[in-house]
Amino acid sequence: MTDRTYLKPPWMQRHVGNRLAPLFGRSMVSRLSVRGRRSGRWLTVPVAVLEHEGERYLVSYRGLSDWALNLRAAPECRVTSRGRTEELVAEEVPEAERPPLMVAYREKYGSMPTVSQVLTALPDPADHPVFRLRARA
Repeated sequence: MTDRTYLKPPWMQRHVGNRLAPLFGRSMVSRLSVRGRRSGRWLTVPVAVLEHEGERYLVSYRGLSDWALNLRAAPECRVTSRGRTEELVAEEVPEAERPPLMVAYREKYGSMPTVSQVLTALPDPADHPVFRLRARA
């Protein structure tokens, strides 16, 4: 296991909240599918896609999550929102470019359960992998 900054979500969020989030937050929550870095199987998690200055981003607000590690290993992914699935490529944003994205993420999603609390506990933008989404060529 790697040494990483990550705040694991509580059991209830992982097993109940993550399954229900796409049903209740359709306008805010999308589904990210990415290949497992060890298994190669498609894994799906709920995410909030940040739209900022004409670009779309995925922010791993809890720190270096498994889905972020998987995207680093295999950047091809699928994002499903409102019943529409896109084939995309995720490109990690350098740490120096993350601060304004983290501010925008907090402004847009800080009212979601746990987001503001986690971002307060992990205030350094370097602790949050951020990926720019691009159409697959």
